[in-house]
Amino acid sequence: MPDAVTRTGPTARPELLASLDPLLRAWLPRQRWFAGRTAPALTLLAATDLLPVTPRQPGLIHALLRVEPTQDTYQLLMGVRESLPPYLAPALIGHVTQGPLAGRTVYEALRDPRLTDLLLERLRHPGRLGGLRFAHDGATPIPPDLAPRPLDAEQSNSSIIYGDTFILKVFRRVTPGLNPDLELQRALADEGCRRALAPVAWFETTDDDPLSLGLLQPYLTGATDGWDLALGELSKGQDFRHEARELGRATAEIHLALAHALPTVTLGRAHTVQLARSMKDRLDKAVQAVPALHPYAPALHTAFDALAADTTPRTAQRVHGDLHLGQCLRSPAGAWSVIDFEGEPSRPLPERRLPHPPARDVAGMLRSFDYAARTSRPWAPDWARGCRDAYCAGYAQAAGDDPRTDPVLLRAYETDKAVYEAVYEAHHRPDWLSIPLSAIDRLATEASGMPRPRTGHADADADAAPQHPMSTPSQEATP
Repeated sequence: MPDAVTRTGPTARPELLASLDPLLRAWLPRQRWFAGRTAPALTLLAATDLLPVTPRQPGLIHALLRVEPTQDTYQLLMGVRESLPPYLAPALIGHVTQGPLAGRTVYEALRDPRLTDLLLERLRHPGRLGGLRFAHDGATPIPPDLAPRPLDAEQSNSSIIYGDTFILKVFRRVTPGLNPDLELQRALADEGCRRALAPVAWFETTDDDPLSLGLLQPYLTGATDGWDLALGELSKGQDFRHEARELGRATAEIHLALAHALPTVTLGRAHTVQLARSMKDRLDKAVQAVPALHPYAPALHTAFDALAADTTPRTAQRVHGDLHLGQCLRSPAGAWSVIDFEGEPSRPLPERRLPHPPARDVAGMLRSFDYAARTSRPWAPDWARGCRDAYCAGYAQAAGDDPRTDPVLLRAYETDKAVYEAVYEAHHRPDWLSIPLSAIDRLATEASGMPRPRTGHADADADAAPQHPMSTPSQEATP
C-alpha cells in the first residue's frame, strides 16, 4: 500500500487549493450532497495522498474543505489522471491549468472502481495514514476483490456497494464528534439487536475530536425499502397493516436496546417546557421562511403550549432521529431492519445526539404513512389511519407502552415534524408543499378545534404525488 501522505493546515499547500479553487467552486454547488447553492470561498483544512499519481496509475487525494460563509466542512475524494476514459466522463471536476496538478484532470474518485477498491483495501487493513484512522470490528472478514459500484441515488452522502456484500457510506458534510450513524449502530450491535446493520469498518480523522468520515456495513441483497413496498401495496389496493405492525415492533426493539446501551434521562417540567419552546421557535422561523404556514401558526402553537403545560414526567433516550419508511428495509424472509441513524442532516450534530422521548421516532413514521397515502388519487386516509394504528399497536406489543397513551407529546412531535417537512419541501420541492400543508391543516384543527384556514393548500388530493421520503437511505433503495 502506498504511504505518501500530506497533512495540511489552513495555510499549508496553498498552491494545491489555488489550482483547484475555480474548478471546485463551479462543481460543488451541482452536487446533491452540497448544502449551499454557491461556494464563494474555500479553505483547505487537510489533504492526504492516498495514492500518488503516476503516468501509469491514477492518484487519489482525500481532502477536507471548509466552505464560506457557512463554515461547513466537506469531505472530498478526488481522483487525478492525465486524461479521463469515456466511462468516467460524468465524474469530471475539471482540467487543472496551474499548480502541482497542472495538465492533469481531477474527477470524483467514488466513480472510479480502481480508487474505490483502494478505499476498501484501507478498511481491510486498519491503521493510521497521516491524519486518517481506519478501523475494523475485528470479527467480520472483508474478502478481497469485491467489485465496487456507486449507488446512484440522490442522497446527502455517497455510497459504494462492494460485491453485493458490503455498502460503504462516505459522509460528505462532516462535523467534529462521533456521527450518530456509527455511534448508535455500534451500540445496537453490542446489545445484539438484529434490527440494525452492525458496522464492519469505519474511518475518521485522528484529531482529538475526530470527524467521522465513512462507515462500512453489510449489504442486504434483495431487500425492499419500506417506502417502495408501501407504495406498491397501496397501488394494488392491498392492506399494509401487517407490515406496519411489524415495523412498530422493530422500532420498539431498537428503542429498548438503545435505552439499555446508552444513558437515559428523566424529563421534568423544566425540560418539557424547554422542549416545547424549541418547537415553537422552529415554527416561528418556519413561518418566516414559508409564508403558507402563517394562517396555521396560532393553532399549531396550541399543540406546543399544551406540551409545555403538561407536568407528566417522561423518559428521554437516544433515538433514530429521522425515522420514516425509506429508512426501513425488509429482507426477502420478511424481517425488518432500520438504517441511517444520522438524524435529520440539516440539524447540528450536537442537537442530533441529544436524548428525546421515543415518541419522536414514532411521530416520524406516522408522518411517513401519511406521505405514502397521499400518492393515491384521491388520497387514502383510511389506509393511513390503519397503518398508523397498526404501527402503534405493534410498538406497544414489543415495548409494553403504547405511544397513543401520551397524545399531547405525540401530537407535538408530529406537528414539529410536519413543520420541518414544509420547510424542506418549500426549499427543495415546492410542488410538493401541499403534502405537509395538508397534514398541518389537520394537526391545526385537532390542536385547537379552529375552522380550517382557506389557503388553497389544504386537502390537495390532486396535487403532486410524492415519489420518495425527504431523505434517502444508504442501502440501494428509494432514489
